Amino acid sequence: MQVIRRAHLVVAWAFVAGLVFQVFLAGRGVFEGAERFNDHVGWGYTIGLLPIVLLILAAAGRLGRRQVTYASAMFGMFILQPILVGLRDTQPTIAALHPVNGFALLLVAILSAREAWVARDASPGPAVAAVEQPATGSGAT
Repeated sequence: MQVIRRAHLVVAWAFVAGLVFQVFLAGRGVFEGAERFNDHVGWGYTIGLLPIVLLILAAAGRLGRRQVTYASAMFGMFILQPILVGLRDTQPTIAALHPVNGFALLLVAILSAREAWVARDASPGPAVAAVEQPATGSGAT
């Protein structure tokens, strides 16, 4: 379980870093020219697998309901991103929620990564600890 916990920690912070880089790429699209948005789009699809990996690790590692919820929320928010962009021609006001959703996604990613950092050396839960430690007091004197 400790290996899964560490892997989750690394992937969580990698996702945060990837999202910060995604904001940088969006800025390049704004300030260097619209053709630079292709980098933003491509990178977005590249890091889109990480919330799925986080969800699998959180569930497999029994990291708690909150980490599973964070990963599920990040996956849902990530799915919403291209949908919002697709609305730019017909519903531009709704499409304008794309960067808001992106920053909310970054916030959830930071919360998840921070919690993973705090719990990195946590001992296993009582049920796991009871299985790993032999019973004391065999009854014989």
